Amino acid sequence: MGTELVVATHRIQKFFDDLEAQKAILSTSAKLYATISDHFNSLQKSLAEKSKSLEAKIESLESRSRQTLESLHLREISLPEREASAAARVSEQKDAALAEFGRVFPANLDIAVTLKSLCRKMDSEGLLRFIVTKRKESVSLRAEIVPAMAEAVDAPRLVLDALEVFLETKAKKVGVTDKRWACGLLIQALFPEARSGSGPNGPAFARSVVERAAGVADRWKGQMDELSRSGGGTLGAAEAVMFVQMVVGFQLKEKYDEEFYKKLVMEHAARRDMAKLAGALQFGDIGDVIDELVKNGKEIEAIYFAFESGLTKRFPPISLLKSYLKNSKKNASTKMKNGNNSVAASEESSTLELNSIRAVIKCVEDHKLESEFTLDSLRKRVTALERAKADRKKNSAAASSKSNNKRSYGSGGGSGRGGVGSSSSRPAKAAKYSNAHPSSFNRRIPNPPPQHSPVTRYPGRYNYPSPTINPPPQHSPVTRYPGPYNYPSPTVYDGATSVSYGTSYGVARAQSPVALPQQHIYSLSGDSSMAASSVFRTGGSYGGQTNYGGPYDYANATPPSYQPPPYQQ
Repeated sequence: MGTELVVATHRIQKFFDDLEAQKAILSTSAKLYATISDHFNSLQKSLAEKSKSLEAKIESLESRSRQTLESLHLREISLPEREASAAARVSEQKDAALAEFGRVFPANLDIAVTLKSLCRKMDSEGLLRFIVTKRKESVSLRAEIVPAMAEAVDAPRLVLDALEVFLETKAKKVGVTDKRWACGLLIQALFPEARSGSGPNGPAFARSVVERAAGVADRWKGQMDELSRSGGGTLGAAEAVMFVQMVVGFQLKEKYDEEFYKKLVMEHAARRDMAKLAGALQFGDIGDVIDELVKNGKEIEAIYFAFESGLTKRFPPISLLKSYLKNSKKNASTKMKNGNNSVAASEESSTLELNSIRAVIKCVEDHKLESEFTLDSLRKRVTALERAKADRKKNSAAASSKSNNKRSYGSGGGSGRGGVGSSSSRPAKAAKYSNAHPSSFNRRIPNPPPQHSPVTRYPGRYNYPSPTINPPPQHSPVTRYPGPYNYPSPTVYDGATSVSYGTSYGVARAQSPVALPQQHIYSLSGDSSMAASSVFRTGGSYGGQTNYGGPYDYANATPPSYQPPPYQQ
């Protein structure tokens, strides 16, 4: 009986296990059914939405087709009228151009009249020459060039002719800068913002004009590639903008690959026109260009690109401005540190920070961000930097002037310090030497040329009284001081020793040779009215002094013909 009870319990347990398994199967099946039902419901909903969208697009296409057909019908109807108007306009411009060739203009014509005359004549070379000559009046030229271009019979051909002249000039490398600037004005006049692409009426220019423009662009790009291969660098910023304007204006974007455009835009992103033209080129994702600009530390350029492409949410301008200011301050302090806080390093660091702050202020004002980014502190910083820069410049000028005054004072050539007149050039520096080696005196020329006093050299300018007392004979300094004089080495900052000619030529003045530093005493012969020898510096102001390259050898000197008064001991 116990055995039967065990068997019955086993069966009951197996029955419950089977029930649990069936329950799990039912639960899994219910979940699968719910998932499949949701999926089919989502598909049905998506198909319904796509069906509605397709129906809307079909309706829009039918509406646009009707509008296009109506527009074509209207254009077809207006063709005779437009053709007659265009013919009348061409005839009028032709007559005006022919009349220009027979007119004689005065030399001082107004800029507007001259520009219109040259455009009517289709004289591209004369137009370029005139624009170059009036470059200083660029404001007037920019205002008058657009209406003048409208007077041309074929304005695109006039601009292409000018571009060909510019490319020939560039190949010859003569007068490139002026003609580049003039061609830039013409391209801007031909392609204002309203004509940067195709309008609703189709291409702006005939196929033959576009083909010729493509040839000019290929020639231009060939010069770029040759310049890059020769290691001469790339295009300048102004010329790069001109090339992109031409490509966009004549719809030649498909001629070159995106990498070429991207490289051109990245190299010259600092030009404000390039941010506008980059969107018209439509190469790749402009966000990648902005990312690369930010990585290269060009946050200001990135802000301009973000505003032109409508990506200000992806690239917030305020955070970019703060990052740019932080990096600029860091770069300025790094320059200061690398320059050991020298004056040049301080000037360079101040200029870098000043330019960065001005760029931030200009960017904020251009995009009307004053409410989000205050400029008061930046303007105060600009004022402080400009004041410090002006003070440094003033101090540098004062130091330079003081240094120049010291040189002229020490040379003995200035007026009022024993010189005859102001010297026209800086005097020669005095020779530096010492008496440590007496043999060095032998290198001096034994007999220097005779020196004349200011009285003999400049008669009539010195009204000194004739000496009345004959001074007693005086021994030569060589005999009284057999050893060489120990003169200290002169410097360029030593002032000239004042010489009193009234004492020297009128009454004998006793003076010890020891009290005459940095001077050489020469005997003077000739005029009997001289009562004492003149004292001259090595770089004197009389123009006749000669630097013999070393100390004078008094032992081998010729005895003087006139002896000065005895020195007071």
